[in-house]
Amino acid sequence: MPKFRRTRAPERQARIIVGRLVNLGVLRRGPAPTASARTIDNYRDCLLQIARHLEKDGLELFDLDRKSAEDYLRTRSADLGQKALDMHRQVIQATLVHVTGRLPEGGKLTVVRSLKPQVRQGRAYTPKQIRMVAAAQNARNGLSTLIAHAAGLRAHELLTLARPAEQPPDLRPARPEKFHDRPGTDFTVVGKGGLIRIVRVSNDLAERLERLRLDDPVRVTDRGVHYLPRYDVGGGTPWTVSFSGAAKRALGWSTGAHGVRYSYAQERMRELQRILVRADALEVVSQELGHFRPEITETYLR
Repeated sequence: MPKFRRTRAPERQARIIVGRLVNLGVLRRGPAPTASARTIDNYRDCLLQIARHLEKDGLELFDLDRKSAEDYLRTRSADLGQKALDMHRQVIQATLVHVTGRLPEGGKLTVVRSLKPQVRQGRAYTPKQIRMVAAAQNARNGLSTLIAHAAGLRAHELLTLARPAEQPPDLRPARPEKFHDRPGTDFTVVGKGGLIRIVRVSNDLAERLERLRLDDPVRVTDRGVHYLPRYDVGGGTPWTVSFSGAAKRALGWSTGAHGVRYSYAQERMRELQRILVRADALEVVSQELGHFRPEITETYLR
């Protein structure tokens, strides 16, 4: 295999190749900027992962040819899901055809089948998977993902985070076990129907959130609704789009950002059933999630 320079960091390799693909028109910045930006981010993230993997063998992205590319894909088949593996193949193929010229125009790499079991039930993610998704997002959206998981938030509720003193909660009955064994800092959010409720996040996340506090709220419109966020964090549709893209890159699949709320409900049920019977635990979780109906909590446990 021809050898290329070994002096470039994986991040620079990925940046160079994405830049060339954009300049060649393979990746387009328009006419749909949002969708195109996500595609560009997906390519850059995949190239970075591939470059870091090749770096272990002293290779660069520019060293890949058909044989080494397919060897790489077979090597990753045990730890990447099928969607992620297909994405890596697509990115390498574009690089070989349009950047290095090591694959003829219209050439196709062999489809490699993932050996990783795809066992998924329901919409919930594990805590480790949520951390992986957050790490694959930018810092702003990644923090939102961790906060949404910590407090069981809906996407739009991230845009309404506030200190209780400035956005007092509505008075609703609450069991004493609410937030049991969950120390942290309380905030309020505006849920469905305008109900303002208390949510709790860990102190370290609260400190990170406060560092992003805005001097003055900035108006944001999401799905036709106007918000005045007090913190510079992701939320609403842009956050859900970011989450789904990051999940596909990091995990190879996505059940959507709302799956984080499922995770919260399932984790809280396990915690609370150590001290409460199931019916009482359902009631507590319904209060923490803000719908106040135990039967709805059941839908989050599938």
